[in-house]
Amino acid sequence: MKIKFYILCLFFISIFSSCSVQEEVKLSDDHEITGYGRTLKNVKNRGVVKCGVNSKLPGFGYLNEKGENKGFDVDFCRALSCAVFGTPDKVEYRALSSKERFTALQTGEVDVVIRNTTKTLTREIDLGINFAPVTLFDGQGMMVHKASNVKRLEDLEGATIGVHAGTTTELNLADQMAKLSLSYTPVVYETGEELFSAYDAGRVDAVTSDKSGLISRKTTLANPSDHMILDVTMSKEPLAPLIRHGDDNWFDLVSWVIYVTSAAEEYDINSENVDKVKATTNDPRVKKLLGIEGGMGEKIGLKNDWAYDVIKHVGNYNEIYERNLGEKTIFKLSREKNELYTNGGLLFAPPFR
Repeated sequence: MKIKFYILCLFFISIFSSCSVQEEVKLSDDHEITGYGRTLKNVKNRGVVKCGVNSKLPGFGYLNEKGENKGFDVDFCRALSCAVFGTPDKVEYRALSSKERFTALQTGEVDVVIRNTTKTLTREIDLGINFAPVTLFDGQGMMVHKASNVKRLEDLEGATIGVHAGTTTELNLADQMAKLSLSYTPVVYETGEELFSAYDAGRVDAVTSDKSGLISRKTTLANPSDHMILDVTMSKEPLAPLIRHGDDNWFDLVSWVIYVTSAAEEYDINSENVDKVKATTNDPRVKKLLGIEGGMGEKIGLKNDWAYDVIKHVGNYNEIYERNLGEKTIFKLSREKNELYTNGGLLFAPPFR
């Protein structure tokens, strides 16, 4: 009798729990949908994803000669558009500075921020945001003028070092220099443009930022060959998209859009062969991924073939990386930690099941 009663209680709890999730969606006074799933519903009603990006960081987020948003981070905005709308061009880009990015997300100005942002505990807890899976594993580095003959951090005793306001780099620098018992003078600049302009003009002895950012900014200096990035990594910098706390549906959606790019690479599916694979595959894992079977899209409010659209129009992770940062670009940034786990890297996608 006790067992039957226990099972009955579990049955009703599961019913009430599932109902509560579905019934949380409401319409506010300003006609914005609120509650679980609200972000996706508002995005669909609006017809575009509002994506906060960098517009001045070559390779990651920038405007090309036609005024179009391009870059590694921008491609993940395009992937979100593909997942929701089946096309990569349903994105409204918002150029955000390091200081603006968190407020813009918190106030609802954007649906997601994909803008070279490091995942940290305090940012998630104190700012009321969630970080999606990491899109780029990076580390903080240091760039110096070759003429300075600086070869290692210890050579920067008494130096002036430029840092970008509103980033993790200032605290990381302080920790590293304290660890080495080195004195230095930090010079804080409000924007990346001001920071690297000051460094290029010789107003600071060195500049610190994420290594990928240093590689990107180095290409914009007057004489890039006059500068070098030291062979040192001062911190871990896992860069990831940001979503507001409180809407697990949107968090799940953004997360799995990122995962699908790695999964596609793992299964050797790319933008050029995805149609052939979809028509001929007998692999149950691939069938679920491409929406042939399994109903995976319905579970997060999308079409079942949403991942096909992402791969077809934007590509797998390797395509995104190589197109924006890889060996055929001016950055020539090797993947290293950003390889798939099967190649010794840190990238992997959980099972699509």
